[in-house]
Formats: sequence, C-alpha cells, structure tokens
Amino acid sequence: MLLDKGADVNAEGGAYGNALQAASSGGYDQVVQILLDKGADVNAQGGKALQIASFGGYGQVVQILLDKGANVNAQGGTYGNALYEASSQGHDSLVQMLLDKGADVNAEGGYHGNALQIASFGGYGQVVQILLDKGANVNAQGGTYGNALQAASSQGHDSLVQMLLNKGADVNAKGGYHGNALQGADVNAEGGYHGNALQAVSSQGHNSLVQMLLDKGADVNAEGGYHGNALQAASSGGYDQVVQILLDNGADINAQGGFYGGARQAALSGGHDRIVQMLLDRGAIEN
Repeated sequence: MLLDKGADVNAEGGAYGNALQAASSGGYDQVVQILLDKGADVNAQGGKALQIASFGGYGQVVQILLDKGANVNAQGGTYGNALYEASSQGHDSLVQMLLDKGADVNAEGGYHGNALQIASFGGYGQVVQILLDKGANVNAQGGTYGNALQAASSQGHDSLVQMLLNKGADVNAKGGYHGNALQGADVNAEGGYHGNALQAVSSQGHNSLVQMLLDKGADVNAEGGYHGNALQAASSGGYDQVVQILLDNGADINAQGGFYGGARQAALSGGHDRIVQMLLDRGAIEN
C-alpha cells in the first residue's frame, strides 16, 4: 500500500538501513520479493541485505536475493561478507549455497578475518569441512586470532584442531592476540599474552588439548607470558585436572616467574585450596 502511494522503496534510515534489509533480517521472503519487484536495490549499502539474511540462516531469502542479482562477494558491514556471516552461525547449507553461487572461500573481512577462522572459532565442524573442501587456505592470516588453528585452539575445539592440523595447518604460524597458532601448534613457539601454546590451553582448562600438545612435544616448563608457565596458568584458573597432567609430565612445581611468582602463589590468589594442597603434596616449597 505504501509503495502504491509513492513511498521510496530505497529510502535509507533506521536501525536496518532500508526496507529490504529490514525484511531480510526477519526472513520475510514474501516482503523481500515484493520490495525487489518494486525496484529495491538488491546491492544497496554494500549488499547488506544478503549478509543479514545469511547471518539469520534464511535460505529462501538468500536464494531470492541471489536470483535478483545480489553480489555474493559484496564486502561491508560488521561481518564483511555473506559467506562469513553464514559461517559465523554454522549455517552449513547456506555456506554450501553461497559457495556454489561463486562466493570467494578465502575472502577477507570481519572481526575474525575470514569464513574459515570464524567457523573454527565457533566450533562448526561441518562448515569448516565444507570450506576446506572448497579450497579454503588453512593458513590464511588475519583477524583477531591470526588464523583458523589459533581460533579453534582458543576455544578448546579438539576435533577441529586435529582436523586443521591434518589439513596442513602451520603449527609455527604467528599472529593475532595469542601470538601463535596453538596459543590461543613448532608447539613451543613463544609470543603473545599467553607466552606459548601450552600455557594458552592450560589457562582455559582444555585438558585434552593440553595432552595433545604434550604428546606433540610441547615443553611443559616453557617460560613466558602473563602467567610465566603452563602450571601457573592452570593453577591460577583452578584447573586441577590440567595441573595433574602437567605435573605428571614433569612440570617444575617450584618454577618462578610470571605475575604470581609461582604455581602455589597462583593457586592461593584464586582461592583454589585443592590445588594448593595438591602442589604441596607434590613438593611445592612454602615461601
């Protein structure tokens, strides 16, 4: 009715930017079709309508927009591009659709740098597999975590870490907040807030990743980072199982360094009495 009265179908403003984007954000495919039939610009404001629909998982809206000429690789907005948005929410069928329509699997953009990195961060294994099968660069650099391996590691996604390593992820790659790939898988590479890979996963209590790194030759007593070493990081966080694994693998219980000075002090600072007792039982020196 408003359109019949002369309303500008491409008028901009409001929280959604324009009518097409507003309809796309809610998955209203019939409204989207009407707006497009009335001349709505499918690629207005950097193609945000397609990006918004992809983020929401609205497959029918995405299909309509693509059929009307939406640029599948349009860049802009918070998430960078449609493939990134679909990947960020684990919408595997939409990821496949966008790739089949010519989406650049290695397109850069967004907070996490690219689609593979955001899918790895989110733990979306099926999306990661699709992207890799379509030629995603497993070692592409960029974004907050630097690369896909580091993003997966930072969240403790064991199976994805293994998948990425099996696909040739560079264990020595550096970059991002954590400094190198398995800080956040040479597994002893140093740098970043956590100092090294083992310290990063220890600080988050990722038991299986701690064991995986140790099995791959990580130095249990490597120094560096805010906490000084992995044992202190785990002790500070209250992760008694990680502490046990590290001690069983030769961690120096009285090693000094880091913010708290030692593992016992780190455990005390967090009120982790059980870990304090464990450390004392294993030979920690009271000082």
